[in-house]
Order: sequence, then structure tokens, then C-alpha cells
Amino acid sequence: MTATTPAQPILKTPTLLLMATACGLCAGANYFNQPLLNSMAQHLQISDAKASSTVTMAQVSYGLGLLFLVPLGDMLERRRLVLTLMLLAAGGMLLSGLSGLTGSFALLAAGTLMAGVFSVAAQVLVPMAASFAAPGSSGRAVGLVMSGLLIGILASRSVAGILSELGGWSTVYWVGAVCTALMAVMLARALPKAAPAAPVGYGEVMKSLAALLRQHPRLRSRALIGGAGFATVSVLFSSMALLLGGPNFQLSDLQIGLIGIVGIAGALMANVAGRLADKGMEQACTLAGAVLMLLGWLALWLGGSSLWWFLVGMLVVDGALQALHISNQNVIYALAPQARSRINAVYMTTYFMGASVGSALGSWAWLSHGWNGTSLMGGLLGLITLGSVIWDRRLLARQKL
Repeated sequence: MTATTPAQPILKTPTLLLMATACGLCAGANYFNQPLLNSMAQHLQISDAKASSTVTMAQVSYGLGLLFLVPLGDMLERRRLVLTLMLLAAGGMLLSGLSGLTGSFALLAAGTLMAGVFSVAAQVLVPMAASFAAPGSSGRAVGLVMSGLLIGILASRSVAGILSELGGWSTVYWVGAVCTALMAVMLARALPKAAPAAPVGYGEVMKSLAALLRQHPRLRSRALIGGAGFATVSVLFSSMALLLGGPNFQLSDLQIGLIGIVGIAGALMANVAGRLADKGMEQACTLAGAVLMLLGWLALWLGGSSLWWFLVGMLVVDGALQALHISNQNVIYALAPQARSRINAVYMTTYFMGASVGSALGSWAWLSHGWNGTSLMGGLLGLITLGSVIWDRRLLARQKL
């Protein structure tokens, strides 16, 4: 009598929604500080530049976590890994909250770095959603979880501003820590145990990242699409507050933060893109995303003197990025199902490197040439994104020969 292999558990929609919420909490925590910098500087009696350095700390530490912690998802039991990372991220938020009581910038810096590194729990949950999705619906599962992550990022600034008004800037870190810890407890009950896909040593796992890049040309092309696409959108987010707060519109910080919520509608495109990918339409979805990115920047250029055109352009550009991103993930996760966490680490590291480059280029373009220069920079990066999409289509055509 032969032993039967137990059926793999399938993640149901309530669990996917819980994972989406957890991703939003983890990713959004890295953006809490952005609307609070002035309050931090005044309360801790530090310079604006020193307060602003916490933004860089969050980005750099998150990038390090992507590179060095996310690959662990292929060698460790993933549920335990997710819970451990989330509790450590909550610990980092507690440190940041304590800095408000002690007046210590060093404690704020330590909390920011700790929360940034361990908030990559979100990037372990995303490939986990693909692994435990119902047959033929991995795109929908990834799209749903990614929608939560993206909404968390977009809403975090507004939530931070509201909580700061209610109880001071450190309140958001206390609330974030408690919510993240509670979410870890809920996930402990909801997530299935996920045996390691590659029970090998950490050194071998890290070495395999370069091997995966060599072995899979479409991992390279899709990573470039993602990095260039995120760079394009980062040009917008690095300069929009300067435009909207300037003489043309003269909006307050609160009004600018509320405008950012418009991007949530674009984030919902992630779920649509996931469903299209499940129908085998990821190539069409990718091309549409690249074209829409260019059209969105045309609307944003007109938005230099019209708030309505700006809102349209922002919505289109953000929705286009989600179409690119979810299509990319659907393609790369199919390249090596046994190495999804490592592939995600390679892709997401490139993705956020693109964001850093785009932010720097956007700031330079604004300072040098104003909104016209910023729009031109966004359009040029959009053309690079479109060129990367064309390269990927050629790689796919060669594979089919």
C-alpha cells in the first residue's frame, strides 16, 4: 500500500485579504515618517536634513532586507519566517515610538532601520500567495495581495498625518506596532505551514541569485521593466509636493496628502492585472501598461497648470505601474517555482533600485528645469520602460521558436 501525499492547502479569499492587509501594514510603515519630518525636527531639536535622513534610512534598510532576508523564504518554513519578521518590524516601530518620549534621535534611527529591514515580510507573503493559490488563479492571488501592499504605501502618509494631528508624531509608530503584532497573531492562525522549497545553506541560496539571473533572460528583462517603470513613477512622487505646494496651486501639506489618496484607485488595477494574467494576457497587459505610462505623463505635463489634468495623469501612471508590476510577477514566478522567494528578491531589489534612481532624477529635473523638465524626464523613463517591454517580447518569441 503506497503512502499518499497530502494535498497542498489552497488559500481562500479571507486569508488572501488578511495577507493583503499585513502587506499594507509592513510596507506602509516605511512611509510613516515622510509627512512627519517637520514635527520630528522640532520635537527632537534636530535639523531638517537630519530628520529627512530617516527617509533614506528606511529605503536603504528595506533594500538590504530584500536582498538578504527575502531569499530565506526558499530555505525556511515560510509561515514562521513571516511571523518572526513581522514581530521584529513591530519592535522597530516601538523603538521609534519610544524616541518621541525620550527625545532621542538615535532611538528613532535605530527603530527606522530595524522596521525597514524586517518589513520585507511583505515580500515573503507575495510569492507565498502564488504558491498556495488555487490552480489557474495565481495571478488573482498575487494581484489581491499586492493591492493591499500598494494601498498601504499610498494611504500610510495620510494616516500618519491624521494620527499625528490627534496625538503627536510618535502616535503613528505606537499604533503601527500594535497593529502589526496583532496581524502577526492573526496570520499565525490563518496561514498554512509552508515547507522550505530549497533546504540548502544560506551561502548557496545567496550564490544562486546570480545564477538565476544568468539562467533566465526574462528575469532580466522583467526586472528591467519593473525598475524602469517604478523609476518613472518615482519621478512624479519626488516632485509632486513641490509643484502642488508652489505658486501654481498653493496647496497645504494636508491637501497634498489627500491628493495622494487618488493613487489608491490606481492600486486597484493590480487585481485587474492579476485576473488578466490568469487568462494568459500578461503580454498584452504589459504592453498596455507601458503605453499608458507615456500617456499618463502627457496628462501630467498638462497638469502643470491644471489640477484636473494632474489628477488624471497621476491615476493613469499609477494604474499603469500596477499593470506592469503584476504582469512581471506572474511571469517571473513561473520561471522557477521552486525558487520563487529568490526570484522575488532579485526582482524587487531591482524594482526599488529603480525607485531610488527615479527619485534622484526627478529631484534634479525639477530643480534644473521645473515641471516641464520633470515631465520630460518621466516621459524619457517611460520610453525606456516601453523599450524594455519590446525586448521582453522578443525574448519570448525566441523561446517559442
